[in-house]
Amino acid sequence: MIKAIIFDFDGLIIDTETIWYEAFKQVVEQKHKKELTIERFSTCIGTGNNVLEAAIRELVGESLEFDKMEEASFALYKELLLHPVLRDGVLDYLQEAKANGIRIALASSSSRSWIEGYLQQLGILEYFEVINTKNDVKNVKPDPELYLKTLKDCNLSAKEAVVFEDSLNGLRAAKAAGITCVVVPNPVTVHMPFEQHDFKLNSMKDMSLLELLKQLEATRVTK
Repeated sequence: MIKAIIFDFDGLIIDTETIWYEAFKQVVEQKHKKELTIERFSTCIGTGNNVLEAAIRELVGESLEFDKMEEASFALYKELLLHPVLRDGVLDYLQEAKANGIRIALASSSSRSWIEGYLQQLGILEYFEVINTKNDVKNVKPDPELYLKTLKDCNLSAKEAVVFEDSLNGLRAAKAAGITCVVVPNPVTVHMPFEQHDFKLNSMKDMSLLELLKQLEATRVTK
């Protein structure tokens, strides 16, 4: 029986990833006259900054000063995302889960201060019973450590949870932890070659949480 849902954060709860891409793309073009394609950027989503640094260094060469580029990109990002909004259906799922006694957790490769700052700003921090971030583990996604720790903290087995992810690295982490995974891509990740996902939604508005969990339970029975 499914007892809990585990959310990713960036790109799933709010679409930070599209804004990050636009910010880095503009800075790379301004400073290095190179085009950071969405295909190159998308391989870095859901994991650590070291992967993004390597991808951009491969594009622009060893002249890259990544710390300065990240600082400039973050300044532009803040200008582009003055008023963050939840992705469609996210609040519906949180409210539906709470009303039906389904536990809610979060597992993200981002920092705790980043995540909790946004959750407080959006007024949804209190929905999450457990939050695990890069500050709580040695290895971020696609390693399964974040999801395994979240299961342990919630005292749940993998079969008792469902993960919601928007990226390939997140999906791989969830499946490596043995957890059912629902993919909800955003504009940056929609063209990713998702594999092994158990269900895919264009938006959480497409289907109620209870109907989705019912379908996932039925699929398990038939396997």
